Amino acid sequence: MKHAIVVGGTSGIGHGITDKLLENNYKVIVTGTRACVESQIYDFKKSDAVEVECLNCIEDDISKKLETFVNNKLNGSLDLLVYSAGIGNLNKNLGHQVENRANKVNVLGFTEAADWSYRFFEKQAYGHFVGITSLSAVFGSRVAPAYHAAKAYQASYLEGLRQKAHKSKKPIYITDVRPGFVDTPLTKGKKMFWVASQEKAGRQIYSMIKNKRKVGYVSRRWSIIAFIIKALPSFIRNRM
Repeated sequence: MKHAIVVGGTSGIGHGITDKLLENNYKVIVTGTRACVESQIYDFKKSDAVEVECLNCIEDDISKKLETFVNNKLNGSLDLLVYSAGIGNLNKNLGHQVENRANKVNVLGFTEAADWSYRFFEKQAYGHFVGITSLSAVFGSRVAPAYHAAKAYQASYLEGLRQKAHKSKKPIYITDVRPGFVDTPLTKGKKMFWVASQEKAGRQIYSMIKNKRKVGYVSRRWSIIAFIIKALPSFIRNRM
């Protein structure tokens, strides 16, 4: 049985990924904030191979928590870590205090989890880190500048880790998953198109994990939109 940790797996995309991992013979430690864990609203398909633990990516010592989970719950080994935690805010003149609270999860928390994972995998001599970034990584946005900037940071950081892994010659894999619109609690009530269900997102992301993909979009059609956006001249992008 393989071992995995899904940070931010009690709801949304992380929940969908966890269900697919459980279907494919993984033992999974799922983390969520204390409020998420205590609410007990999550419902995993195969509960005998999953444990839910508290991890607050703003307040907790992430490295220490991950180390504890691996040593105490997973017999000291880890095959896969998925970072699915994230906060998104539209910029309604909320100010840098609100933006930076999101950055603590999207930038600082992500960096600590990714760095810890890579160092652990390098010492272990194998492993797979998956970052759930976003289509937002490929362009800036006036309505959510900090969120888009954070996702671009994540994508660039993952590319750097991928280069380190390649140079190490060890079977360490880094996957950048870029979802478009997914039906999650954060997107309820918003007018969107090409919305993937949580189940579809989990299925496609598991396929990327299994095939050791470097970069992938959910759903796959969003790769076309990403290509078009990156090709747009600046005078058009400035009007978006």
